Amino acid sequence: MFRRTFQVRSQREGDIISIMGPVEEIVRESRVREGLVHLFVHHSTAALTTIEYEPGVLNDLKRALSVIAPDGSDYAHNTRWGDGNGRSHVKAAVVGPDLTVPVEGGRPACGTWQQIVLLELDVNAGRERTVTCTVVGDEA
Repeated sequence: MFRRTFQVRSQREGDIISIMGPVEEIVRESRVREGLVHLFVHHSTAALTTIEYEPGVLNDLKRALSVIAPDGSDYAHNTRWGDGNGRSHVKAAVVGPDLTVPVEGGRPACGTWQQIVLLELDVNAGRERTVTCTVVGDEA
């Protein structure tokens, strides 16, 4: 098993940040040729997924998440804590904090257009996010 953490800096709510570079580097560094890479973001208002990293579909994802957890709705979390990010927690829970991708030939086995991304969902954005990357499998 090989494990590293890395940081991702967001600017604002709705940022969709490709993390393919750091993930590919960690998989290379692990020397695993065939196996799995597991990613986990250590925050309850950020999420991980894969997507075609193209402006149209990125906007479609943002719009879909805004339908699931609309800006103007009442959230019990906001009433209790007063930080206004109840919708951020809901969106993050729906998408999820982790992702597992096969490793083939020493690389994450993503599709041609598929990118691993971090979603910044917090209304109080401009944050540094920590991602743990664990690689397991057969080494070269």
